[in-house]
Amino acid sequence: MLDLFPSRDAGRFGRRLKRVRGARIPVTVVTGFLGAGKTTLVRRFLATPEGEGTAVVINELGSVGIDDVLVRGSTDEVTLLGNGCLCCNTRSDLQIALRNLVAEREQGAIPQFRRILIETSGLADPGPILQTFATDRALGGEFHVEVVVTMVDAVGGPDTLEWSAEARKQVILADRLVVSKTDLAGSQAADRLIDRLRLLNPRALIHTAVDGDLNPRCLIETDPASTAEARAGFVAEAEHSDGIASFVITDAAPLPWDAFARAMETLIALRGPDLLRVKGFLNVAGCRGPVVVQVVQHLAHPPVELAAWPDKDRTTRLVFITRNIPERQVRSLLDSIRALATD
Repeated sequence: MLDLFPSRDAGRFGRRLKRVRGARIPVTVVTGFLGAGKTTLVRRFLATPEGEGTAVVINELGSVGIDDVLVRGSTDEVTLLGNGCLCCNTRSDLQIALRNLVAEREQGAIPQFRRILIETSGLADPGPILQTFATDRALGGEFHVEVVVTMVDAVGGPDTLEWSAEARKQVILADRLVVSKTDLAGSQAADRLIDRLRLLNPRALIHTAVDGDLNPRCLIETDPASTAEARAGFVAEAEHSDGIASFVITDAAPLPWDAFARAMETLIALRGPDLLRVKGFLNVAGCRGPVVVQVVQHLAHPPVELAAWPDKDRTTRLVFITRNIPERQVRSLLDSIRALATD
């Protein structure tokens, strides 16, 4: 993690990076377990002609939103539903958010849009979300779910499908399945995962995508055989277990990169399988913009420095989603290594 981007011209972390069918508004639901690549896929889609005129609703598990800030530069309207899961305590928030989007569009408060894309939290069971549209007559009269896209990463996905009921339900309810990170896992691992996905959901079309590169029509057109009626009989549980917890670490002071990298390497080595997701902005000493970091279990994505902070808040915001890893232990590890690294 320490020397992935040595280019002096580009900076320490490489090149700095810089946004109607019938009477009802079509809705695309993008789901997938933690770290599958949903936000990357959504950002790529919004940059295409097919993605123009799309309003985005993002649900994150945790009290600090990261993905919504990353997407804001790609669309004029992003609504964040934070600190919850759409399949649990924020379903009413989803209903309110959708109605508010339509009302504000009619009032001219926000730009016109012709489609809504919902990016769920990685732990969301899509079943209750789909049932909301089916059972709420007012909502069903304004919106229709056109396609459900589930992403599964080829690196950690096979193990996740074994222990996570939510991950399996995400696959079962999908109209389209997108296998990500095939470049990291290799063709044989990807093929085995695809065979597993076909057993779980034989009717879904399966695609592969590296770094979110996917035909944008996959997010707005569904196969005729995959209909709302085919999903209607599936009653899903809306419970999370397995010791999964979410917490946020913040720090107003600039962070030495070497200390952070060493701490994360230690955490990955000791508890990689239980480190479900780490994502956030780091205020790294010597960097102009925030450094975006993402870790999924034992896989650390290359850090990326943004050209500028998305807002005035330059506080480090790091969201951890873990299984049976106490927050105090993570904080102690980070503090200890930072103290040892200080001259």
